Amino acid sequence: MGAPADGGRPGRTGSTRRQFLLGGAVVGVGAAAAIGVDLALNAQKPADGSDAGSGASEPMNGEETVPFFGRHQAGIDTAAQAHGVFLSLDLLAETDRGGLARLMKILTDDAARLTQGIAALADSEPELAASPARLTVTFGFGPGLVARASGDAPAWLAPLPPFGIDALQPEFSHGDLLIQVAGDDPLTVAHAVRMLLKDTRSFAALRWTQSGFRRAHGTERPGTTMRNLFGQVDGTSNPQPGTDEFDSVVWSRDGWLAGGTGVVVRRIRMDLDKWDRLDRGGREASVGRTLANGAPLTGSEEFDEPDFDATTAIGFPVIPQFAHIRRARGDDGEKIFRRAYNYDERPTGGGVSESGLLFVSFQADIARQFTPMQQRLADLDLLNEWTTPIGSAVFAVPPGCREGGYIGETLLS
Repeated sequence: MGAPADGGRPGRTGSTRRQFLLGGAVVGVGAAAAIGVDLALNAQKPADGSDAGSGASEPMNGEETVPFFGRHQAGIDTAAQAHGVFLSLDLLAETDRGGLARLMKILTDDAARLTQGIAALADSEPELAASPARLTVTFGFGPGLVARASGDAPAWLAPLPPFGIDALQPEFSHGDLLIQVAGDDPLTVAHAVRMLLKDTRSFAALRWTQSGFRRAHGTERPGTTMRNLFGQVDGTSNPQPGTDEFDSVVWSRDGWLAGGTGVVVRRIRMDLDKWDRLDRGGREASVGRTLANGAPLTGSEEFDEPDFDATTAIGFPVIPQFAHIRRARGDDGEKIFRRAYNYDERPTGGGVSESGLLFVSFQADIARQFTPMQQRLADLDLLNEWTTPIGSAVFAVPPGCREGGYIGETLLS
């Protein structure tokens, strides 16, 4: 059905209502009354169809932007958005160092525009870019890209060592170029993904895509620790952005990577059906925290420091030896910054769910900070009974850039 010529709603145009109210059946005082009713009806909604009482002057989350240019790339110390898409690409054989520079200049230009609510240069749907909703785009370089650029790769930039709990699938692992796209609006994120992938077609081929989510914007107070699909708080012990601890944990100080970091992306399948059969006490013992508010079993509030020496009346540790928080705790050099997302996809093979966690962590030195922790978890972590890592990738995230520059210029220029 075509739109009415006067912009009214199809099937119930303003002129039809006026014809009814002002027709032959309505005369004299009745006509005046009818005109008043019509004006009242039209006054209830502005011409654009929005609600008059909704506070049109109030800022909308869709208008919020995160600066793209700076010393560090956005999307790392940015408060995590509701939606995240991770793209891994393999470079084409003919893409050389010069081609990499051209690729990153194009990607940087479009990412800078899209994150500020400005359409990409070749955007055929510019309206979809108008609401950035805290969109960020973050780039990471795999071992193959750094080698193609003839750069000096940090020692940790390599696939993680094999862990006994892994069942890795190639369709979720490795890659030359990582593009992390995150935002509070899924339409904005989807549009940005399409624009950026169009930029890469002459230089690289898509290897895998993984999408995740958190709570929708406004569902919880800012700063609330996310929950994974086991119902557990996930990321309580994170260092806080803007602190000295965060800077020492996350940012590299070496060579072309100074101001950048390392990222680990692990896809962890969660057996929710098997988890359903575990009682609440068993669930809390497996992680070492209460489900209600995430407090350690030796405390009452989420951010209380766990007491690993506390014992029960019969001498057993209150926080079991196999509890996740005990196994994850290392020395001061083994800290990471988690920025994970949940995933929930169409089940296959007669299963009820295909769900899990897109574990994403940032740290300056993966081999020193992440690998020892992961090895302890692989050796003895009760959560391994319900979780299986099925994807793994490691990338070096270069620093940010100034306006007029491009991401990766410290390696490629």
